[in-house]
Amino acid sequence: MMNPYLAEFLGTTLLISFGNGVVANVLLDKSKGNNSGWIVISFGWAIAVFVGVFAVATASGAHLNPAVSVCLALVGKFSWSLVPGYVLAQIAGAYAGSLLVWLVYFKHFSSNNDVAATRAVFCTEPAIRAPFFNLLTETIATALFLLAVLLIVAPSNSLGALDALPVALLVLGVGLSLGGPTGYAINPARDFGPRLAHATLPIAGKGSSDWSYAWVPIAGPLLGAVIAALVFTAL
Repeated sequence: MMNPYLAEFLGTTLLISFGNGVVANVLLDKSKGNNSGWIVISFGWAIAVFVGVFAVATASGAHLNPAVSVCLALVGKFSWSLVPGYVLAQIAGAYAGSLLVWLVYFKHFSSNNDVAATRAVFCTEPAIRAPFFNLLTETIATALFLLAVLLIVAPSNSLGALDALPVALLVLGVGLSLGGPTGYAINPARDFGPRLAHATLPIAGKGSSDWSYAWVPIAGPLLGAVIAALVFTAL
């Protein structure tokens, strides 16, 4: 059995490689998928979650998200002693996944002149910058996502890799319905690790990493985790 911390690292690396990879494919000039749109990005992230979850679910539970780890700990389904290690593994995996995306699209970053598009490959930013409403969006989206995760009933007979499908479809739904205002981070590691990669990697013409916004996709999902845990416990 794989070490659970290694599993969280590997699962999050897969998640970000596929997730940020589809964003790069859509946003970067001269890519085959350039300008293919939000639907492609949302489906790409759903596949990313599916791959990450089925790859490591048996080893770590496939949290891949600090908000998931915190929420499960709050409802008594996960040990608090494991949370710090899981979170560090998730952030490291998110950084590693971003590194792989940068290498795959290296020439496209070099020829891209849109610094906002380059940054968007790595981390989220709001369509309309309004910190309170941006925070509210991330909180609500994460709370609904996590509450649904907690309420999903596991099948009595395992379907193998298809056991990961409900969570993938849930992420697809969040992206298509609630993702427009902020880009639906719903995961602090998914935003912080890649934003750190954007800040530290020698990406051509990358511009600012927009750290003034970075607290929103951290605080919002964590607040959403608390709300989801409170509602689930009350139910």
